[in-house]
Amino acid sequence: MSKVFTIADGLENLGALRTGGQGSVYKGKRQGTLYSAIKLLPTPIISESEDDRGYRNFQNEVTKLQKVNEQPNPHVVKIRSFGLTDSGSFPFIEMEYIEGPDLCELLQPPHDPIFSLKELIKVANQLADALAHCYRVGVKHGDIKSNNVKYNVHTGNYVLLDFGLAILTDEQRRSSVRHAGAIEFMAPEQHEGEMLPQTDVYSYGVVLYELLTGQVPFVLNGNGETARNAVMLAHLEQAVPDPITRRILRLPAGWDEDKRKQELAVPQWLLQVITRCLEKDPARRYANGIELQQALTEGSLMAAESHHLPASARIDATALQEENERLQAELLQYRQKEEQHQNQLSSLQSVALEAGGRYNPEKGMYESNKDIVHLPKRWFVGLAGVAALFIALFSFSFFSKPKTPAGTEAAAVKVDENYKSPFVFLSKRYQDSVKAVYTKPAVKMAAFKPAEQQFVPPGWAKHHKKFKGKHRKRFLGLF
Repeated sequence: MSKVFTIADGLENLGALRTGGQGSVYKGKRQGTLYSAIKLLPTPIISESEDDRGYRNFQNEVTKLQKVNEQPNPHVVKIRSFGLTDSGSFPFIEMEYIEGPDLCELLQPPHDPIFSLKELIKVANQLADALAHCYRVGVKHGDIKSNNVKYNVHTGNYVLLDFGLAILTDEQRRSSVRHAGAIEFMAPEQHEGEMLPQTDVYSYGVVLYELLTGQVPFVLNGNGETARNAVMLAHLEQAVPDPITRRILRLPAGWDEDKRKQELAVPQWLLQVITRCLEKDPARRYANGIELQQALTEGSLMAAESHHLPASARIDATALQEENERLQAELLQYRQKEEQHQNQLSSLQSVALEAGGRYNPEKGMYESNKDIVHLPKRWFVGLAGVAALFIALFSFSFFSKPKTPAGTEAAAVKVDENYKSPFVFLSKRYQDSVKAVYTKPAVKMAAFKPAEQQFVPPGWAKHHKKFKGKHRKRFLGLF
């Protein structure tokens, strides 16, 4: 491959590997088969003197970066040289060339969309070791993201790359943030150009969240300024979505039931580490890489000790984990049903509004906006009770009225005048007296005397024949 331009004497340019707002990365080659990755920064140095502020800051930061390799670390890329290009006077950093994919590529097909828990914990420990190493030598990375961590196919280690932002000034960082593509990994304070040890801890938490769930907490939808501002505001204000729910949705279809169950058993200590790393306030995060590494070590030790518990305790822990998985699955189903219900309710409300009314979800029916007076339910109950009481009293008075033969009441009273009970019709003595009266021939004949021989009042004679042979009917037994 022909040279694009000269980088430095003895360093052959083999072409660009990738480009971005923070600069470009080229593959270079020195003598023999020693390959390098050269990060070329976009801001040129005007004068190589202490009077040039850009050059002075570059030299100060170069000194810091040299300390990274004073004590070699297998999880931090080796920085071989610094300098300015022979053409254009652009600052560059020469690093070892790591052969292998980065974390972002490992989440793409044909790989699984999420990391297994075993591999995730491995990345968490090795990346935390890299941050602790940088903090010890006084270097803040500033650009931790999934495509700045590579998997070395020759050693099996995960290596932190690209210390480009570490040598920029605050003003340069502000400009870089506005145009860089890593806004999804940036801490809230980083949007103002501020970079703290806790800033790298936040970006570390975003990387672990992405490996656990298959996507970053706040996804960038588009490259426009509006989309970038939405992500920035989400980092500042919105709560981080539940990682377990997202992991459930991203489980590979090719995993069997046992593996799916195993991969949902996310250790609680790991979730706590991620949650603390993603705190909005830097003071509530781990103070630096060393404190972060200690938290991971303590969590791993607690998990190891749990394997040495008695069998009964392990069974209880397993039962709790299964219950947790069951509740998480139920929560997911509930959220899906709630979303469907809200969509249906919105649809019904829209139909009702078009018809000039509204939909009442409590009653499950449409209601008109017109004023309608409804009689209260308690009024109906009261009226029904009054009606029932009236019917009961009327029935009692009708069926309980004594029906003694005409012309015998006076005789019955005379026979039994000493008996004063108001319920005469129920008395045995009254029944005996009625029988005695009916046995007297005069009374008996009077009781059954033909109608035409009975007494007719004066003046009624002309009407008597009209009613002859007919019986007068009483109205309700009263008249």
